[in-house]
Amino acid sequence: MIKAAVIGLGWWGQTIVANLSESPIIRPVLGVDPIPAARAAAEARGLETADSFEAALNRSDIEAVILCTPQDRHADQIVAAAASGRHVFCEKPLCTTGSDADRALAAVKAAKVQLGIGHERRFEPAVIELRQRLAAGEFGKALMVEANFSQDKFLDLPPDNWRLSATVNPAGPLSATGIHLVDLSVALLGRPTTVWARLATLGSHFANGDTLSITLGFEGGTTAALTAILATPFMGRLALLGSRGWMEIRDRTHPETPTGWDVTRVVRGSDRHAGYYPPHPAVRDNLEAFGRAIRGDGVYPVTHDEMRSGVRVFEAVQRSVLTGRLETV
Repeated sequence: MIKAAVIGLGWWGQTIVANLSESPIIRPVLGVDPIPAARAAAEARGLETADSFEAALNRSDIEAVILCTPQDRHADQIVAAAASGRHVFCEKPLCTTGSDADRALAAVKAAKVQLGIGHERRFEPAVIELRQRLAAGEFGKALMVEANFSQDKFLDLPPDNWRLSATVNPAGPLSATGIHLVDLSVALLGRPTTVWARLATLGSHFANGDTLSITLGFEGGTTAALTAILATPFMGRLALLGSRGWMEIRDRTHPETPTGWDVTRVVRGSDRHAGYYPPHPAVRDNLEAFGRAIRGDGVYPVTHDEMRSGVRVFEAVQRSVLTGRLETV
């Protein structure tokens, strides 16, 4: 059993604690947050808590840290954890700038520790099937990805919450949900090269926007058209269009509490196929894949190059939002 500290006990930190409560591979033994109420919620689950990141690094029994902290702290925390010999699982986005990503990845590589990233959507069974069918050539040449990941969970947050800050978290829909779509597009289409993005505040009070559209270009001419909105009830959709067929995945509910996925698949010359995948703990699967990689029992499926690409797109989207122009990744 790998003993871990969860750093940050807000909404998603508490979600991870709950997801790992019965994991046979990785188990939280410490929760860290400076806010007493957040620590109290974790303590109610039976978790020991502390109020500083350093407290986790000072404990000799902790092998890994799980970062659920604001993204502007990720790079320094990854570097410090790696220097202490701890494995690091970091929530998305990995970092906010390409230079910070390079620094964090170099620290992990130098320390020879495992790095995981909070892109649990890769671990959803329907997404796994889509990738397998694409790799097998069933859909022909990949032409385009269309995707949407929208929610209204942040409408009740106070205006001073870091998730709504235009300085700490610019282009809010990107870090909240859009970055998942960026990662899935990278997994399906390869290396991104260009970005055009538009951000607006149309349905909320958010200082960092609530409506984001992204057109992402890839090597070879393929394209991803991505939408992330934080002022509409939940919608989740991923579609891959190829030269011989296509596949679409629709989420029934938010991935925090999944109730399954509806899948439609069409290949030229064959009948339309419609199916359903029942709920599956993709968040836990991702963390346990990280744990197995620590133990040497498999390779973690998100590469450093893919993590770096995600951060560089994150950076380029923010530039495009400001300039209104096509930006190079």
